[in-house]
Amino acid sequence: MSRPEIHVTLAPELHLFVNSELRRERAPLAIDASSSLGHVVESLGVPLTEAGTLLVDGRAVPVSHVPSAGECVEVRAVERPQRVPGAPLRFLLDVHLGTLARRLRLLGVDAAYESEDIGDPALAALSAAERRVLLSRDRGLLRRREIWAGAFVYSDRPDEQLRDVLGRFAPVLAPWTRCTACNGQLADAEKDLVAERLEHGTRRTYDVFAQCTSCGRVYWRGAHHARLEAIVEEAVREFGGSAA
Repeated sequence: MSRPEIHVTLAPELHLFVNSELRRERAPLAIDASSSLGHVVESLGVPLTEAGTLLVDGRAVPVSHVPSAGECVEVRAVERPQRVPGAPLRFLLDVHLGTLARRLRLLGVDAAYESEDIGDPALAALSAAERRVLLSRDRGLLRRREIWAGAFVYSDRPDEQLRDVLGRFAPVLAPWTRCTACNGQLADAEKDLVAERLEHGTRRTYDVFAQCTSCGRVYWRGAHHARLEAIVEEAVREFGGSAA
């Protein structure tokens, strides 16, 4: 006995998750007539974090909808900017996104990051406990039910990753206010109070400092500042905020 079929159209943004046969409009798809539409979408390889509005025969339905034979399903991409209700916008990044985490922190965005692989269950639990949007390139991780919210990072290049996250979530930017090492808040620091933490050449050359209120790390406009400033200015120019 043949299984019932539905016809699926996926937004172009979702095509990278599926095989070529599902990249055309109204692609036929056999179903079991008992699984939810959310399960069907995930079974195609599309994380639900990347699926926006689900339409069945032109009307919006929840992920719990159980499709029937002959229905036409359209899976749209997440709308941008994506609003995440219920908590301040904060992120959690997996072990493979360290550079992205540091760049988000450079821009003043709250971005927690585990430098060691603590495992998918622990990451998902941390996302739920702290109500952070989990950023990852691991589709399996994003399918875990316990995560509070999540998003797939589409590129493996840090510049494109940063633009992707800023364009998708539109976080408020406050450059130079977070520690890039631990995500803590920075505060202005008097030179004589941090002098013992500085090399002799730094004490002699620089006079303006900031210090992390969490880990104590000291910052100044050193040799790498021009490169970091270029990252900040480009992000502020495209996505808003103040580069000061």
